[in-house]
Amino acid sequence: MSLTEQLSEHVEACFTGIWLQSHEPDEVLTEIGRLCRQQDWRLSTWNINQGIRGTEAGSGIVATDPLGVIQAIPSLAVPGGTSIVVLSNFHFFVRGAEVVQALSDQVLLGKRDRTFVIILSPVCEIPVELEKMFVQIEHSLPQRDQLAEIAREVAVEEGELPESEAFEEVLDAASGLTCYQAESAFSLSIVQEGRLTPETLWAQKGRELKKLAGLSLHRGQEDFNSLGGLDALKRFTKRILEQADRGDPLRQPRGVLLLSPPGAGKSQFCRCLGRETNRPTLILDIGSLFGSLLGETERRIRQALQAIDAMGPSVVMLDEIEKSFSGVGGNGQSDSGVAARAFGTFLTWMNDRSSNSFVVCTSNSIERLPPEFARSERFDAVFFVDLPNREEKDRIWQLYKEMFQIDGDQPLPDDRDWTGAEIKSACRLACLLRVSLSEAAQYVVPVAKTSAESIRKLREFASGRCLSASQDGIYHFEESSPRRRSANPQLN
Repeated sequence: MSLTEQLSEHVEACFTGIWLQSHEPDEVLTEIGRLCRQQDWRLSTWNINQGIRGTEAGSGIVATDPLGVIQAIPSLAVPGGTSIVVLSNFHFFVRGAEVVQALSDQVLLGKRDRTFVIILSPVCEIPVELEKMFVQIEHSLPQRDQLAEIAREVAVEEGELPESEAFEEVLDAASGLTCYQAESAFSLSIVQEGRLTPETLWAQKGRELKKLAGLSLHRGQEDFNSLGGLDALKRFTKRILEQADRGDPLRQPRGVLLLSPPGAGKSQFCRCLGRETNRPTLILDIGSLFGSLLGETERRIRQALQAIDAMGPSVVMLDEIEKSFSGVGGNGQSDSGVAARAFGTFLTWMNDRSSNSFVVCTSNSIERLPPEFARSERFDAVFFVDLPNREEKDRIWQLYKEMFQIDGDQPLPDDRDWTGAEIKSACRLACLLRVSLSEAAQYVVPVAKTSAESIRKLREFASGRCLSASQDGIYHFEESSPRRRSANPQLN
């Protein structure tokens, strides 16, 4: 439902206190002005710098102070008509007792003389005294048709529109931007490239996302060819994303949960998946969303999830999820239940979202997460990423020897129970120290030795519970041969 439709319905229903949350005040004021002209409503606007503007009845009223404008609203009433008063950035002033009381009185009085107070603000911080008196409306980010209209206007003035398929890529890149940001990004693309290009828009959107706590954009060049092993996981995710139907929420993939020891390639897989499926990879750092002020954490999480929903098709990566929500299992006394509420918000979003975002969560210890996190329909599958087998390690060695320009004929060191990260470390050290791989291996202590007990426990937990990332089917662990894995235990 559009903002105009929402406002029209709430005014007709006589909701005299409306809190309108938006980061695009100019767009909102334009829409409200258009609606008021259509409905023959009187519109007045106020901000701390200019006072009351836009009405003959208020032409003699300055009222640049917050309390004064509330007290002046009754004089703006229209006999037998409707008066709308928009207060811009008024969230700065609703903490004072006098302003709160004046607003409360005005909302009640407005039902009699049909004067409507709309607080236009980028955040929703309604005082508890006014919570039951104000209705909240969010101004959503522009849809694809709005972005397309803006792109056409910019291109007509300064350049040419790309072909149909390329234009869809441009709109994908612009999804999640405000109208103002999109117009600026389109203009920047034409200035830099002479045309609209998705690359310029992605770069600009990455800069905009840096302003948002906890969310960053990864646009690397890595694809599945740069990741050795994990063949079953690659096949599953690529196939399910290729079958995604943007127009049908029932046919949109949910995501996967990856369980493994450290260094087995979970994070690298997430980055490669985005490039492989031509989707942006959004990295969501839950830990950085926690704030010290009351309600700040919940507000940041909602903002981040709203930004993800607005981005369109994407891969969302949450690394080491068990650490992000480490306080969920506590009694809530240490953080007043903030972690539990944040976890609940995230679970609700995971279950109810309709956006085409594919969530990849990684974990080194799923036992530290509540059981409801990994239940069906939150993820499409739960995979266990074990230490690479011999074939996978040979492919990983080949990749990193080429990357660090190491002689391919020299013998490999003893890489028993090594992870891909340890193979990369050996190659990097061999390049830096200008020594052989066998000499560089002396500086590498595999995690299978430093954390042998925890890895064994992790394998035992995953056995029979998770899918194998290397071979199709369920992962099975056998004590006698910890490095051999098969979807069919009879083959071991």
